[in-house]
Amino acid sequence: MENNFGTPMSPGGSPAQARESVSIPAILLMVMSALTILYSLFSLVRPVDSAQMDQILNNPDLAQFRGFAEFMSSTGGRLMVTLPFLVLNALVFFGALKMKNLQSYGLAMTAAIISIIPCCGPCYCLGIPVGIWALVVLRKPEVRASFS
Repeated sequence: MENNFGTPMSPGGSPAQARESVSIPAILLMVMSALTILYSLFSLVRPVDSAQMDQILNNPDLAQFRGFAEFMSSTGGRLMVTLPFLVLNALVFFGALKMKNLQSYGLAMTAAIISIIPCCGPCYCLGIPVGIWALVVLRKPEVRASFS
């Protein structure tokens, strides 16, 4: 049985070995970013809880936040919050796809770095260990040399 968990490569490693090394972190990044994109789209289209909004709007202690709460319950406010997550996770997905195919080293590194940012990366904090794993694999000289 093959060991797919970061087997050491020889200094003149082949592209097949590099592809094997980046395969699992790239797939995990793609899955997590796809889940985050789906969750962001769901949060964008789901209806606002009217009972909770009425409670916020009618609470005299929260009067200074009334305008902000109304804006955030609107489509524009929700889009403003959701759009950065969609863009960043689409970039992580695309970069992980390029990493898996050994095509764009810069984009693969960008995807790994974005996934380490706790509130921006895929699945929030779950992307941190996978992003670190991807960075460690991508920094290997033989993997870097295999990118086109």
